[in-house]
Amino acid sequence: MSNEKIESSKAPEPVGAYPHARKVGNLLFLSGVGPRERGTKKIPGVELDEQGNILSYDIAVQCKSVFNNVKTIVEESGAKWENVVDVTVFLTNMKDDFATYNKLYAEFFKDNQPCRTTVEIKSLPTPIGIELKVIAMI
Repeated sequence: MSNEKIESSKAPEPVGAYPHARKVGNLLFLSGVGPRERGTKKIPGVELDEQGNILSYDIAVQCKSVFNNVKTIVEESGAKWENVVDVTVFLTNMKDDFATYNKLYAEFFKDNQPCRTTVEIKSLPTPIGIELKVIAMI
């Protein structure tokens, strides 16, 4: 069975020692993906102070960016957006952000409804409000 590491040339660089994805047989496993932009530390929808603390954020902007980053990795890996079968979503503020995230999720996945788990966590490694972990078929 194949086991191939995938590094996207278009998605934001990983913030640690891990690949964007790994192909194992006919499955594609994505590492956690956030809304950052490639080649920069800019996080769409986030305003930081000089110490890197969040002053304000727009979860809708972050959601759109993270969904597009995931789509980029999925498609660059040889899979199709429609072949995403499982999504784990990490939110840092379920109470305030779930409704907006859920609405945008439904728009992005309107033609494909993968299994989904959404959990609230205290923080993520960078000052973001959402991260996705995805499994797709190739």
